[in-house]
Amino acid sequence: MAVFNQTTPFMLLARIHVKLGCVDAYLELAQATDAAVQRSEPGMIHHTFDQDPDDPLGFVWSEVYANDAAFSAHVSNPPVQDYLKKHAELGDGFSIEVYGTVSDDCKKLMASFGLPLKIFETKLGYSRV
Repeated sequence: MAVFNQTTPFMLLARIHVKLGCVDAYLELAQATDAAVQRSEPGMIHHTFDQDPDDPLGFVWSEVYANDAAFSAHVSNPPVQDYLKKHAELGDGFSIEVYGTVSDDCKKLMASFGLPLKIFETKLGYSRV
C-alpha cells in the first residue's frame, strides 16, 4: 500500500470568479503567471487555467505539486504573489480544494491566506506523477 505524506504529489484546484468586464485582463494576468511558473517552478508538475463551461466568469487553476516543498516554493514565488494582489482587483471569488495528503505545516501555510479551503486527504490509491 502506498504511503502518502509531505513527500508525495498532490492536486490543488483554485476556483476563481472574475468580475464582470475583467475577463480579458484576467486572462492576460493568468497567462503571464503561468509562463513565470513554468520557467521558475520545477516542482509544479501540472498547471492549467480552465474555464467553467456553465459560467463565463468562472475559472479553475488545476495544479499538481511534486510535494509540500513545491507548494511552499509556489506561494513564495514573486510572480504568484503579484498574481494574488492583482486578483483582488479583477476577481470576486477564490477558493481552494486540495486532493492529497499534506503535512500540518503545509496545511497551516494554505490556511494562512484566509481563503476558503477544503482538504481531501488520500486514504488509498497510487500516483504515477
